[in-house]
Amino acid sequence: MRPRLSTVLVRGPSMAPALKDEDIVLVRWGAVPRPGQIALVRWASRPGQLSVKRVSHPVDGGWHVRGDNPFASTDSEQLGAAEVLGVVTARLWPRPGFRL
Repeated sequence: MRPRLSTVLVRGPSMAPALKDEDIVLVRWGAVPRPGQIALVRWASRPGQLSVKRVSHPVDGGWHVRGDNPFASTDSEQLGAAEVLGVVTARLWPRPGFRL
């Protein structure tokens, strides 16, 4: 089975400067992240909310993730371990790029 790819719209400033509000990224669903990669995640305490965060390290129950902007991010520091749903592989719009 081939990995499923889809686009995701980034909302908010938590990943600036790497990603900005309204950037469109390509996500590979089900991919296992490596520390330093950006991933699409959710938390058990907020199951209806998806977030884009940088993967730090594995922890019991998931992954420790953080936003690149410490002044505008809610992440594992507040919400605990995150479930990684997929890995961001590229920014498609407005500044295409593969190194995030």
